[in-house]
Amino acid sequence: MKKLRSSTIGLDQGDEVLFQDFEDGGEMWTGRGQRERRRRIKFSDRFLEAPTVQLSISLWDIDAGSVVRADVTSESVTTSGFDMVFRTWGDTKVARVRIAWTAIGALSDDDSWDVV
Repeated sequence: MKKLRSSTIGLDQGDEVLFQDFEDGGEMWTGRGQRERRRRIKFSDRFLEAPTVQLSISLWDIDAGSVVRADVTSESVTTSGFDMVFRTWGDTKVARVRIAWTAIGALSDDDSWDVV
């Protein structure tokens, strides 16, 4: 469990189209080649420490003739952002993916200060 020491809690969120490979015959749509896409997401404000980040697929456009396989995760979470990562494998053909994200964590406020 993550314990937040701040009385000021921040929540940032977004919804990002990660790729649209059907438009140009990209590797995710053809089912060959690179099977991972990632994007660096920057928070609108800095958290006091690395927040908890939750991802969910908000748009999933996939070929009905192939097996559906996917892994969606956040990596390299810092106080200022994270890497959004989508992976698939095998012959899964993905036309496009949009991923919604939410980050929750402590923020500094005017009453927060350290005595050195």
